[in-house]
Amino acid sequence: MAPSDVERIAAIEDPFQLLRVATERLNAAQQEVTELSRLRRRVIQELHAQGLSYAQIAKEAGLTRGRIHQIRHTGPAPEGGFLGTGTITLATPLKREANNARPVVAMEDVTAAKRLEDLARGFDLAMELEHVPLGGEIDVNRPNLIVICGPKLSPVMGALYESDPVLEWVKDDVWTLRDRRTGTVYRSGSDSEPARAVDYAYLGRLGRPDGKGNLLVFTGIHPQGTLGVVQFLQTEIATLWGQVGDKRFSTVVGVEYDPATGEPVKAELASPLYRHEED
Repeated sequence: MAPSDVERIAAIEDPFQLLRVATERLNAAQQEVTELSRLRRRVIQELHAQGLSYAQIAKEAGLTRGRIHQIRHTGPAPEGGFLGTGTITLATPLKREANNARPVVAMEDVTAAKRLEDLARGFDLAMELEHVPLGGEIDVNRPNLIVICGPKLSPVMGALYESDPVLEWVKDDVWTLRDRRTGTVYRSGSDSEPARAVDYAYLGRLGRPDGKGNLLVFTGIHPQGTLGVVQFLQTEIATLWGQVGDKRFSTVVGVEYDPATGEPVKAELASPLYRHEED
């Protein structure tokens, strides 16, 4: 915190306002420290991956080898950057109950949000939850936004998915995912004959309509696919971060689940991992 900030806050006469402002500024400063620590650890990993020894890195950075070793093993892991930085907003859709006028949140979405929040917390990231309202209107031009919602419940999200250069949602008798490049169609096992306990999900980072950043989006054809994506992130986030970082991409995740509980048993990539900058 700059001395000018401390002096400005200390000069506030109202003690309650001073407490509020000081707390807000301290939270922002702590968030900044977390992200700088993550960035520092990431750079050390990248330099080492390029072939530099930790001794060389220490010498060039003006630090001791012991300090480099300490930085490398402490603080938030760099792969948390796959989800975002600082405070992340996670939006899940409201749905209309069949026999009730009131909007509800699907239990699978609640579970997915809780597990994703736990994952984010492990990377020292905070998460705020909100809902995509009935009708699907949502402001996607915001930083650090993750949306769990498909095109069925939101025209805004439908338009966003259409910006994907490789994968597309297709609605015929049922919703499917199609790979334009290979022609492969991914159809949920529950929509097939005979039915199978398999679902597919979209996972990608797409550009905001205002051109000022990206947002992370995912959803299953059915709820089991959504839970599968979260399991995939829990186990493979470091690999994903190494392959796409914070750049735009999309892929299809295949999910095998327990037919009795809907819980994912296995989640893995079913399509190539497409980096959009290469298109």
